[in-house]
Amino acid sequence: MGRDGDATKIDFKRTLDAYRATRGRFRLVDVPAMRYLMADGQGDPNTSPAFTAAVEALYPVAYRLKFFSKTELGRDYVVPPLEGLWWADDMDAFTAARDKSRWSWTLMIMVPDWIDEAMIPAAGGVRVETLAEGRCVQTLHVGAFDDEAAVLARMHDEFIPGEGLRMTGRHHEVYFSDFRRVPPERRRTLLRQPVAP
Repeated sequence: MGRDGDATKIDFKRTLDAYRATRGRFRLVDVPAMRYLMADGQGDPNTSPAFTAAVEALYPVAYRLKFFSKTELGRDYVVPPLEGLWWADDMDAFTAARDKSRWSWTLMIMVPDWIDEAMIPAAGGVRVETLAEGRCVQTLHVGAFDDEAAVLARMHDEFIPGEGLRMTGRHHEVYFSDFRRVPPERRRTLLRQPVAP
């Protein structure tokens, strides 16, 4: 059931297994290929004007698609959460050094599969791309982004090798809380890492 009580409104956070995670538990999940609105940038997300610009570019397109789907296609849904792919030349920049100036990122919002690419409005700096992550490890982090390092270190250095796996792809975060409004200690963030044998 949708947030407003409308049984026909889809909330992907409730219906997609890829959006399920538990705090304090690492879980292996097979993530299906999904299409996203994407915007790229580099640098510290707290100070980079490009980060703010990417967020401000993605949301209007995502909401235009939602209203188009509701009015023209008769299919309503909750706009999916903001997501981010994060990487650096040296991944210790995430876990040990936390040197945000060395981070690169792609911010994303998932596009429902019934929306044809031709329906997606052109917007500066926003593209549409399919991401196929496959087998992943994920967990739920509750708290400030700067407190993720210990969780990621356990995921990268203990759980993944302990399962006979290696990291592939980019570190992926799903922001269940709006970090512009929710205080750091209450933020809920899904942490995901693609893996392979």
